[in-house]
Amino acid sequence: MVAWYLLVVGGLNWGLIGLLNLNLVTMLLGSWPMLVSLVYVLVGVSALWLLVDTKKA
Repeated sequence: MVAWYLLVVGGLNWGLIGLLNLNLVTMLLGSWPMLVSLVYVLVGVSALWLLVDTKKA
């Protein structure tokens, strides 16, 4: 369930970047670059997790 929410957040963020050139993750966490990277890694891991989990079902 957490992976799904992270993937939604990541997808919405990429949509905003594409449409409005607005990166919410950087805007909210820009002063903590390591935390920004962590969010991106967690979104990527969530995508892989759901991909593997979906393949099993």
